[in-house]
Amino acid sequence: MTLKSELEEWCSEVFRSAWEKREGQKVPDDDSKLGLKNEAIEIQGTVLYADMAASTDMVDTYTADFSAEIYKTFLYCAAKIVRSEGGAISAYDGDRIMAVFIGDSKNTRAVRAAMKIKWAVLHIVQPRMKAIYTKTDFVLTHVTGIDTSSLLVAKTGVRGANDLVWVGRAANHAAKLSSLSAGYTYISKDVYDVMNKSVKVSGDGNPMWESRTWTAMNNRPIYRSSWWWRID
Repeated sequence: MTLKSELEEWCSEVFRSAWEKREGQKVPDDDSKLGLKNEAIEIQGTVLYADMAASTDMVDTYTADFSAEIYKTFLYCAAKIVRSEGGAISAYDGDRIMAVFIGDSKNTRAVRAAMKIKWAVLHIVQPRMKAIYTKTDFVLTHVTGIDTSSLLVAKTGVRGANDLVWVGRAANHAAKLSSLSAGYTYISKDVYDVMNKSVKVSGDGNPMWESRTWTAMNNRPIYRSSWWWRID
């Protein structure tokens, strides 16, 4: 069989085959029993993307060693915080991390994780970087985007080199939210409406979020915040 005929046969089979779907009780991972054909797991999930800002300028301006240390410290802190809030890391993509939260209080936990990541960047990563690199003017900034929806999770790629693909509004919109102006956490109205008051209003009664209209996405209502959540 030629490569052309193999590709034609594969695509035709995918398009004509019915999907086999099952409801997920946990966040799917590489060990989930999914084949490369039309098999999928359905979950209700909240997706978080935490993305470094201006990473291209960083690698163009600073040494590879320094840039790698920034990547490592940012992604490590983000991953540990996500897990501490009960989230599952679904992907690392260069300078950003994707995580999924399911179950009770998934939106509150995702938002609190985002606010803790902001605190870690400001009060852990940046100060410890400056303690070593005393003459640098580099400032680490990032953006976090969060949305919630139903998600279809399937395996894609080829045997021996495959990954999971997350299909659903939350995965797409959370990623796009993380490309907005740096320094903020952005969440959809769907997340805001159901999250706990503890991540909406400060202890002294000040609102933590301001409403915005996402003009690039059909004027979808969203919220942004520059607040952080201290890690003890």
